Amino acid sequence: MITIPKQTFFNLPEQKRQTLLEAAETEFTRVPFFEASIANIVKSAGISRGSFYQYFQDKDDLYFFLLEDKLKMAKIYFSALLEKHQGDLIEALIELQNYFLLALSDEEEKQLLKNALLYTTHRVESSFTSIWDTYLEKEEFKKVGELINRSYLDVTAEKELLHIFKIVSALAFNNLIEKTVKGLSDEEAIQSFKLSMNLLKHGIYKRNL
Repeated sequence: MITIPKQTFFNLPEQKRQTLLEAAETEFTRVPFFEASIANIVKSAGISRGSFYQYFQDKDDLYFFLLEDKLKMAKIYFSALLEKHQGDLIEALIELQNYFLLALSDEEEKQLLKNALLYTTHRVESSFTSIWDTYLEKEEFKKVGELINRSYLDVTAEKELLHIFKIVSALAFNNLIEKTVKGLSDEEAIQSFKLSMNLLKHGIYKRNL
């Protein structure tokens, strides 16, 4: 589910938009979503509560717009990783997950991600899996598809490749949840994800069956 603010938000000067988003990120990093306060956000942003509702329907819309905006970068990064790994889908996905687990060196970014995972709902999961949603659109999928080395894969139909994306996104999201809930170290979490990817890569049935 993609969250779109009201048009009045986009009509704001760039600096005012950024000030509001920065205030929101600070609040959502400070506490989990259900404890976050619109009052704190508008005070930090220097706007009235009435103005807030001219830009967003409610706290949820602002929260998910901010989360989805940050996740867009992962999609851009993924294309770069496919090029880096010569089209190896699994290796690119492992490094993308490594990005989520390790490369977010900024503690505020990590806390924002952790708070999002602690507030796990279908909508939170949809925000993470929406990294792949635009690949369902023909032109976007075509661009990514051209970067994937199909000779590595035992699939031919485009719909099969799309299904692989869905499976992987579910595994990646579960891995992030597992790390947060069980308190796994970054290394333990990435090793767990690598195991999942290797099982996907090599299959679970013997080849002579």
